[in-house]
Amino acid sequence: MTAETVEYIRYRIPERQSAEFLAAYTRAATQLAAAPQCVDYELSRCEEDFEHYVLRITWTSTEDHLEGFRTSDVFPAFFAEIRPFVENIEEMRHYKPTTVRGDGAAIPTLYDWAGGAEAFSRLTDVFYDKVLKDDLLAPLFAGLAPEHAEHVALWLAEVFGGPARYSETQGGHSHMVAKHFGKHIGEPQRRRWVNLIQDAADEAGLPTDAEFRSAFLAYVEWGTRLAVYFSGPDAKPPAEQPVPKWTWGAAPPYQG
Repeated sequence: MTAETVEYIRYRIPERQSAEFLAAYTRAATQLAAAPQCVDYELSRCEEDFEHYVLRITWTSTEDHLEGFRTSDVFPAFFAEIRPFVENIEEMRHYKPTTVRGDGAAIPTLYDWAGGAEAFSRLTDVFYDKVLKDDLLAPLFAGLAPEHAEHVALWLAEVFGGPARYSETQGGHSHMVAKHFGKHIGEPQRRRWVNLIQDAADEAGLPTDAEFRSAFLAYVEWGTRLAVYFSGPDAKPPAEQPVPKWTWGAAPPYQG
């Protein structure tokens, strides 16, 4: 699979044309949004010199942009809007992201927002106490190892942005997946798991704000549905993969 590519188009637009330029791109953006080759886009204006703009478009690949989007049905309408400003382009190039990337501290990780390692330890302690008393789930966890809850706490902590202690001591995603082979987990059991961990999150004192719980439940739904698949008869072991990293998704934390 070809990696995503980022196109940067740098414009110099005279101040008298700025309103017209922004209006044209507002209309043209409708075509970008409709293009399956377009991952996302953003038009920024320079604060120091209002005549400079940068349009960033992430494409599924350079080939998809040049051979897909530019030959698609939506391109003529897109180009008709921006044609008057083509002569104002100072750079138009494709870039591949490097491995130098990361997040700053402006938005806390889900791990930090939840309360760190102690919060996830409380969560799994409460959760597995419930599991072992539950008529539907207890048979799945018969003979549960004493360290199981601790390992799951490490897993969840790492998934939500904490230290990579699960990876360092247990392995990556494929190691966790392998724990479910042959378990034959059904939808009633999956749903009970989801309900109990939400109850455990309440009792363990995890944050109850809508943004955190939305992200928390999104992971729980994703993870439990994968568990059902990998516990079934047709499951194939995945390739070696790192522990997934969950983020806030659609809504960052509300901080006033």
